[in-house]
Amino acid sequence: MDLSAVLRISAAGMDAQGTRMRTIAENMANADALPTSPEQDPYRRKTVAFRNVLDRASGVQMVRADRILKDKSDPRLKYDPTHPAADERGYVKTPNINTLVEVMDMRQAQRTYDANLGVIEIAKSMITRTIDILRG
Repeated sequence: MDLSAVLRISAAGMDAQGTRMRTIAENMANADALPTSPEQDPYRRKTVAFRNVLDRASGVQMVRADRILKDKSDPRLKYDPTHPAADERGYVKTPNINTLVEVMDMRQAQRTYDANLGVIEIAKSMITRTIDILRG
């Protein structure tokens, strides 16, 4: 495999993890968003589904963010009978977001992004050293 294919594979990984980070950021931003009436559903946590894609030009498999899915788990209930979105029992539906899970997912996405960046830096160094040898 040539080094340009390595660069494309790692760049695809970084792009996929960037999509994942944006989705996690959206989840975190909406973790406390509440509906305004009992009939409304709260914000639903989103996740990213990845898939392998064959790059026909290089013949290698690369990862892509395929689609963004809504988490189907039930919303959390919070007792607040004074809230306008409270039901007849006094409970408000809140987003199905656990910020601890989001932070762990964010750290994993960051590590994967950093690993791909490290591969690009090493490949770049190898290319530079090869050019230096050829010049010399």
